[in-house]
Amino acid sequence: MADFRVQNEGTIALLYPLTDAARDWVAVHIPEDAQRFGNAIVVEHRYIFDIIDGATADGLIVEAK
Repeated sequence: MADFRVQNEGTIALLYPLTDAARDWVAVHIPEDAQRFGNAIVVEHRYIFDIIDGATADGLIVEAK
């Protein structure tokens, strides 16, 4: 099972933390004031690959939709 799901929405990506491990990672690595859309974190495309790289480097699984 994936820890995160990333959904491309054109000019932004939505990052969905799906597990407790992913939510813990977000609490440490994503600013509290990051924009949210429901359960997702709104991320500009220029940052999403760095976030994915960081999460996978920490052993989390990221799936793209």
